[in-house]
Amino acid sequence: MMERILVSWEQSQAQLVIDVYPSQDNNNQTLWIFSGSSTTRGAVNIRTASGGTTFLLQDSWDWINSSSANSGQMFIANSPSNANLSLSPLFSSSNTDDIASVRARIPGGGRTNITFAASATNTPTITIGSGNRTISHLFMDDDNNNPDDLGIRVSGSALSYSTGDSSAWVGSGLVNKPISDFFAGTYKGGSLFSSLNDIQIRVNSTIIPEPEEYAFVFGLFA
Repeated sequence: MMERILVSWEQSQAQLVIDVYPSQDNNNQTLWIFSGSSTTRGAVNIRTASGGTTFLLQDSWDWINSSSANSGQMFIANSPSNANLSLSPLFSSSNTDDIASVRARIPGGGRTNITFAASATNTPTITIGSGNRTISHLFMDDDNNNPDDLGIRVSGSALSYSTGDSSAWVGSGLVNKPISDFFAGTYKGGSLFSSLNDIQIRVNSTIIPEPEEYAFVFGLFA
């Protein structure tokens, strides 16, 4: 389920995607960028951080179709145990490099190698059916010899959904956990709020490449 390669930058269609990068502003943080859409395959709800301290398929997922020796393990160090980590909004006076990097790559931003939705710099939110909530926390659990767990938690009250509802998430946030705590690669999983195997997390060990780096690489092949 995890490939130790740099993955495609294009955002998938009919799939919920999270791109994870080291923060350029703070080495102890990671930048999480949400995009994509899917369809629910169950009828329950996405819990809040206070009400969701355990793994449940309704708002969390683990990894399947492992193609790596790590067998679905996401965490290298500082492994969390049923922890809800705060996902702070990207906008902050101290996040100038991260914001500039993402903004430069939204459509019309002058960068065509990596593109994000125009809403990528907004507070991360999820919409299911007619309801929507801010994604306030990420649930993480090192499941020992089993595939590790990760999920989302919302602010305010739980977000209920029915089978067949359309779902989508957008925006970016920062988590106080460095990229060195994660194995790099692409992870696929499923949950009740997404069709089976329709959630993808792409963990990148390096920051979003700068335009100068692309120019250098392309120059080598010119």
